[in-house]
Amino acid sequence: MTELKILILLVFVLSLFMKPTSVLSAYEVRCIERERQALLKFKQGLIYDSDILSSWGSGEDKKECCKWEHVECSNKTGHVIRLDMFSILRGGKISPVLAELRHLNYLDFSYNHLRVDNLEWLSHLSLLKHLGLSGVNLNQTNWVQPISKLSFLEELYLSGCQLGNTLPAFDIFANSSPSSLSVLDLSKNDLASFSMNHSFLNLKELRLNDNQLNEFHPQSLEQPSSLEYLDLSNNKLGGSLPDLRAYSSLQQLALSNNQFKRLAEGIWQLSKLKKLDLSSNSLEGTITEEHLSSLANLDYLDLSYNSLALKLSSDWIPPFQMRTLYLRFCKVGPDFPKWLQTQESLSVLDMSFASISDTLPTWFWNFTSLSSLNLSYNHISGEIPGQSSSNVGFSSPVDLSSNNFSGPIPIFLFRSIDIRLSRNMFSGSISHLCTMSTPFTAEVLDLSDNQLTGGLPGCWILTGFLELLNLANNKFSGEIPPSLGSQIRLKMLHLRNNNLIGELPSSLKNCSDLRMLDVGGNKLTGTIPQWIGTHLTSLTVLSLRFNKFHGNIHPTICHLTDIQILDLSRNNISGKIPECFNNFTSFVQEGNSTESTRFYVYPNVQNHFESVPYVDTYADNVLVHWKGRESEYRKLGILKGIDLSSNKLVGTIPHHFAYMRGLVFLNLSRNHLTGNIISSIGQMERLEWLDLSRNKLSGKIPNSLAKLHFLSVLDLSNNNLTGMIPLGTQLQSFDPSMYAGNSQLCGLPLAECPRESPKPDHGHGSKIEEDDDEFISREFYICMAFGFITGFWSILVPLFLKHSWRHSFFNFWSNIGDWIYVTTMVHTA
Repeated sequence: MTELKILILLVFVLSLFMKPTSVLSAYEVRCIERERQALLKFKQGLIYDSDILSSWGSGEDKKECCKWEHVECSNKTGHVIRLDMFSILRGGKISPVLAELRHLNYLDFSYNHLRVDNLEWLSHLSLLKHLGLSGVNLNQTNWVQPISKLSFLEELYLSGCQLGNTLPAFDIFANSSPSSLSVLDLSKNDLASFSMNHSFLNLKELRLNDNQLNEFHPQSLEQPSSLEYLDLSNNKLGGSLPDLRAYSSLQQLALSNNQFKRLAEGIWQLSKLKKLDLSSNSLEGTITEEHLSSLANLDYLDLSYNSLALKLSSDWIPPFQMRTLYLRFCKVGPDFPKWLQTQESLSVLDMSFASISDTLPTWFWNFTSLSSLNLSYNHISGEIPGQSSSNVGFSSPVDLSSNNFSGPIPIFLFRSIDIRLSRNMFSGSISHLCTMSTPFTAEVLDLSDNQLTGGLPGCWILTGFLELLNLANNKFSGEIPPSLGSQIRLKMLHLRNNNLIGELPSSLKNCSDLRMLDVGGNKLTGTIPQWIGTHLTSLTVLSLRFNKFHGNIHPTICHLTDIQILDLSRNNISGKIPECFNNFTSFVQEGNSTESTRFYVYPNVQNHFESVPYVDTYADNVLVHWKGRESEYRKLGILKGIDLSSNKLVGTIPHHFAYMRGLVFLNLSRNHLTGNIISSIGQMERLEWLDLSRNKLSGKIPNSLAKLHFLSVLDLSNNNLTGMIPLGTQLQSFDPSMYAGNSQLCGLPLAECPRESPKPDHGHGSKIEEDDDEFISREFYICMAFGFITGFWSILVPLFLKHSWRHSFFNFWSNIGDWIYVTTMVHTA
C-alpha cells in the first residue's frame, strides 16, 4: 500500500513537470507566421550591411521572429507590435506587405535612404502610436490621407521628407487628425507657411526648423495650447516676434536664424519658459529688467548676433538661475554686469564682442561650474588673480583673446582643455606649466601676440593631447625643446617672431599629423631637415622664413604633395631649385582648399537645446610677404604660393613651374638666378603676384606673360632682360619701376623701342613688290565683283519665284517707310 502511494505521488509530481513542458513546446514559437513572412518579403527590398539583419531568416533556428533584432512582439498575443529600424540601413524600398503587421504601435524607418511609392498600406495599421519616416522622400506621395486615418497616433516624424513649399492637403490632415497627437516633426523640408488650429490643442512638441517659412500663424488666445516645445529656427520669418501668449505652457522656444526685427511683449510673458533662443536675427532695441522679470524658470538664453543692448541696473537681482548665456555681439558694456554674481549655476557664458571696457571683478573667478567661457574681443583690462581654492577645479574652455589683460598668466588657466589668450598684454614666463599639480591636458593653447618671455617649457613629454600650439609674436628665447616632439597629435605649430635659436629638433618628425609648421622670424640655424619631407607629409603650410638656415633645398621636400604655402625666404639657402616642384599637387590643381580650418569638439559642453557636442572652430593664419608687405593671412584655403626670395639660389627657373596652374603667388627675387623667364609662364593662369626682381635673368619677356589676367603685382626689375615688353593691358599698366634696371628693355610703360633702319633698295626687290601688289589688287577686284553679283541674285531670284516671300518683303519695307514718315511728322509738328 505504501509503495502504491509513493507511485501515485511520483506520477503526480511528474505530471506537474510534463504539463508546462508540453504547453511551452506548443507555444515555443510565438511569432505569427503571416507576420513573419511579411517581414521576410520586406527584407528582400532592403539594402544593408551583412550583419545588420542577420537574425532575420527562414531557417528552423530563425522561425521565432519575436527574437529578431529591431522587432518586438506582444507577450500575450505574439503579434509584432514594434519595428524600429532607425538609421540602420543603406537604402531600399518600403514594401506595402507591411500592411500585414496590423498590431504595430511603433514603426520607425527614419534616416535609411528608403524609397516609397505609396503609403496606402499605413491606413491598415490603425493601432500606430509612433511613426517615423524622416529622410524618406514623400514629395510625390499621397501621405496625408493614410496618416490622417491613424486615430491613435501620438508621435509623427517627417523631417527631411522633401515636402513641398505648400501643404494644401495638410489642413485636411490637421482637421481630421486625432487630438492625441503630441509630437509633430516637419523640420528640414520646404514648407513656406504653417497655421496652428484647434486640432493641435494637445500638441506638446512642434518642430518646423530648417524650412522656408515666411508665415507662421499661432493659435488665438481663445484656444489655449499645451505646447511645450516650439522650434521655428532657420526660416525666413520677419517683422515682429510672433505673439505666443496662447502658449502659456511653452518651456523651450527657438526662433534663431530668421529675419525678425522688432521685439514683442508676448514672449516675455511666458512664465514657464526655460530655454529661449533669439540669436542670428535683425532684432533692435533694448532689453530691460521688465522684459526678464517674468521669466523665473529661464536657464538658457541666447540673444547673440543681434543689435540689442542690455540695460540692467547694477543692483538688479534676476528671478532666474541661468545655466547657459550667449550675448555675443550684444551691447553689454561698458561696465561688467554685476547681476551675473547671482547666477551660481552658470555653466556656459559667451559675452564676446560685447563692448565691455571694465576690469573683471574678483568674484567672477568663483564660478566653479563653468564649462565654457568666452569674453574675447572686448576691452577688458587688469590682471587675473592667481591660484585660489575657489578655482582649483577650473577646466572649462576659456577664450579671453583680443582684450587688454596684463600681468602673468595664472596657473589655474592651464587646466583648461582649450586656452585662447592671444592679443593681450600678458607678460612673464610660462615655465610654471611644468609645476602643475594636475596633468596638462589642453588640446588648444594659443598665447600668441603677448609679451611673454623666457624659454619654452621642456616638460611637453608629460602630456600628449595638444592639437594646436601658437606661441607666435612673443619674446620667447632659447632652443625649441626636444620634448615638443612628444605631442604626436599636434596639427598646428606656430612659433614665429620670437628669439629662438638652434636647430629644429629632430623629434618633431614624430608629429606626423602636422598641417602647419611656422617658425619664421627667429634665429634658427642649420640646414633644412630632410625629415620634413619624409615624415611631415601632411603639411599644408611650411614657413621657415627670416632665419639663418643654409645649405641646399633637398629634393625630399617635394614629398609635401599637399603643401599650399612654402616660404623659405630671407635665409642663406644656396644651390639650385629642385626639379620636382611639380609634385606639389595643390599647386598643380586649380581651386580652393579648406584644409586650414580645424574643428574642435568638447563633449562636456552642450549646444542649443539638444544634448549634442559643442563644436568650435579655430581660424588659423600664417604670416606672408604678400604683394609687397607682411601681413597675417587667414584665408589659407585660397592662398597658394612659393616664396624663395632673399637667398643665394643659382641656376635657371625650372620649366615645370609652368605646370603649377593653381599658384597664386611666386617670389624668387633677390637670388642669383640666370637664364630666361620660362616661355610657358602664361599657363600659370591664377597667378596674382610675380616677383623675379634682383636676379641675373636675361633674354626677352615671354609673350605669354600678357595672358595672366589676374596678375596685379609684377616686379622684373634689376635683371638683364632685353627687347620689347609684350603688348597687353596688364603689362602696360604696371609702374615703370617694376621694369627698371634692365637697360636693354623698352616699350610701354618704358621708353619707346627704337625703330629698325629701313632695308636698302637693290632695284629688283622693288619691282617684285610692285608686281605682287598689282596681282593682289586684280584678284581682289575680281572676287569683289563676283561676290556682289552672287549675293544680289541670291536675294532677287527667290523673290521672283516665291509670291509669299515677295509679298512679305515689300510689306516689310512699306511698313518701315510708314514708320519713318510718322516719326518725322511727329518730331517736326
